Amino acid sequence: MNCRRGNPTMRASTVLLCGVVLIQLFAAQIHSQRPKSPWQTLSGDAPLVIARGGFSGLFPDSSIDAYTFAMRTSAAGVVLWCDVQLTKDGQGICFPDLTMSNGSNVESVYPKRQKIYPVNGIPTQGWFTIDFTLRDVKEISLNPGIWTRSDMFNGNVEISVVQKVATMLKPDGFWLNVQHDAFYAQQNLNMSSFLISTSRIVSIDYISSPEMNFFRKIAGHFGHAGPSFVFQFLEKEEIEPTTNQTYGSILRNLTFVKMFASGILVPKSYILPLDDNQYLLPPTSLAQDAHKAGLKVYVLGFANDVDIAYNYSFDPVSEYLSFIDNGDFSVDGVLSAFPITASASVDCFSHIGSNATKQVDFLVISKNGASADYPGCTNLAYEKAIKDGADVIDCSVQMSSDGKPFCSSSIDLEGTTTVAQTPLRDRSVTIPEISSVARIYTFSLTWSEIRNLTPEIISPYTDYPLRNPNEKNSGKLILLSEFLNLAKESTSLSSVMVSIENAMYLREKQGLDVIKAVLDTLAETGYRNGTTNTKVMIQSTNSSVLVDFKKQNQYQTVYKIQETVRDIQDSGIEYIKKFADAVVIQKQSVFPEADRFVTRKTNVVERLQKSRLSVYVELFQNEFASQPYDFFSDATIEINSYITGIGINGTITEFPFTAARYKRNRCLGQKQTPPYMTPVKTGGLLKNISPTSLPPAEAPRLVITDADVFEPPLPPVVQKSPKSAVRTSSTCAQEPSRQTQLALSFILSVFASLMREAGYLYLIGCQQPGGVAVLSDE
Repeated sequence: MNCRRGNPTMRASTVLLCGVVLIQLFAAQIHSQRPKSPWQTLSGDAPLVIARGGFSGLFPDSSIDAYTFAMRTSAAGVVLWCDVQLTKDGQGICFPDLTMSNGSNVESVYPKRQKIYPVNGIPTQGWFTIDFTLRDVKEISLNPGIWTRSDMFNGNVEISVVQKVATMLKPDGFWLNVQHDAFYAQQNLNMSSFLISTSRIVSIDYISSPEMNFFRKIAGHFGHAGPSFVFQFLEKEEIEPTTNQTYGSILRNLTFVKMFASGILVPKSYILPLDDNQYLLPPTSLAQDAHKAGLKVYVLGFANDVDIAYNYSFDPVSEYLSFIDNGDFSVDGVLSAFPITASASVDCFSHIGSNATKQVDFLVISKNGASADYPGCTNLAYEKAIKDGADVIDCSVQMSSDGKPFCSSSIDLEGTTTVAQTPLRDRSVTIPEISSVARIYTFSLTWSEIRNLTPEIISPYTDYPLRNPNEKNSGKLILLSEFLNLAKESTSLSSVMVSIENAMYLREKQGLDVIKAVLDTLAETGYRNGTTNTKVMIQSTNSSVLVDFKKQNQYQTVYKIQETVRDIQDSGIEYIKKFADAVVIQKQSVFPEADRFVTRKTNVVERLQKSRLSVYVELFQNEFASQPYDFFSDATIEINSYITGIGINGTITEFPFTAARYKRNRCLGQKQTPPYMTPVKTGGLLKNISPTSLPPAEAPRLVITDADVFEPPLPPVVQKSPKSAVRTSSTCAQEPSRQTQLALSFILSVFASLMREAGYLYLIGCQQPGGVAVLSDE
């Protein structure tokens, strides 16, 4: 650029232009020297974790306990959210709604204070905060308000006053949400005046509201260093009271929103919508559009104990990552009732990738494959488990009536397939050794009949959503040989686990030798001659089965203790070591619980490992109903407590992806473990419960001795007699001998002659291997 002397005015303009260009070049150089942020937020900073009502997924919403626990367990800089409501005397309290019946005991304390008010033009009945002074409110106690959450923390939990939360806890960030400013104005209560006066006493960092007129009232009253204003979008079809437009229509004019707000707060569906079946649709462009308009994007609705899209397999961390680390955008903050999970998602599991360095080593063992995503023991469940990062896939071996070993989670086909809806339903039999109820068993059907059955996903919790309904009946059952060949083709698997049960019954009553069938199949598929590097683990609850396999000296034997145990005596451990290399125990044998609270930890794992026995624990599931409250409805926190806290050698899980991702947990490599990745303290939550509300003492549990483990050797295979043969649709007897056939032919010919003379015709036919015998009058 030419900056020579000339006309003074032109020269001044040229100098100014030169200065601007130099500043821009300098700024560009500085920007290029900065390390590129991995975050695609508006500022490039990590997304904000906002604790809705504190840790309201556990403690009563907006209680001091909830706020305190959120600060103790969340990321540094966590923001405390308070839904501001006004009392009759104009005081501000933190409570999640205008009416107090859901979330407190107001109905029992003030049974006659119920009233009706118009809220956004709709008559609404309830116990409104505006009918109670602050003194009245102090008589009311908070409760969870959501049936899936524990009521053990109810006690005498006071409603929090806004100023007390800020002055007592001194949070790094304080967010006040004003949901109903227009309603309070109609009742001659001034929300904006309350906020302005409060801001002179405490620091307010964010103010949000779904009402535009509210921002017009407070504009200019807080100064340049005042709080950030965030406009909240309600459901798209709802009407914004100031403009009388739907929130969906306002969404199309983000530049207008930018005139009075620096950010927007939206439901999850605004960014990642769902179809009618609760599966994800393609993401919208809202996050990118808002960032282009200079608006930060905050998302509300996160909680570990609510229904989420089936695509996430009940894993809340996966849901967070889809909003903050998807490769296309990052929202600027998440509003969560479980800020511990949001914190871990941001700090421990974002930007790690599938090839990230493993920070901890343990075996991820599937339970019937990825059996929460596809029907268990099907080709699709096993393929998904391998893809999800399982180290070991498992096959529970069952036997068909024609001696074919195949994979199925149960010897009872009615629980895992739709066999009861087919003509094969008449094969049900009662086997007292297995069940007192008539069922359709694997040994009642041939493999050709079984392989054509439709498999079915097992959903273990009747009060909660079904597992992956779109794939409820996908995949096909496979032979043990097909399972072993699939595993052999994988480069990521270290082992396969073959589980064997009911071996004694199958030998004695069905003439089926499952052990021989397994050994033969292992040989046929190359697992006995060293042609594959994939190791074989044999699991059973029967020591007699493992004794037989231990003689082979080729396989790792795994003894499964089905019962929940309190301890294992030395004699029991020494006897287990004779036939097993590893032991599977139940979760409650590690962390006993009462009413879904962990009461203590046992020393079972420590004792087994001291005897050089590996310990695997089952069963890990993602559904929050499967976990004690101590793990905060988060499968990852539960896994962390077993791996880092106890040091087990492997997890047996229906959700291998969650366990495999934990291995790459970046926080495990930090010098100081953050609070959201610290193993839970045993019995820690019980200390927060009133003594009168404590759960009952746990029932006495089993102590394993050598007598509990010992079993006599397996009996030899007993060939089935005709009487004990499994009933089939055929009613024909076995083929008679040649001598019997000749005798029968003579008798039948005489009988036929007599019938002809009497004028009768009988046709007698029975399909035999030798043909069909038919009597006719020809």
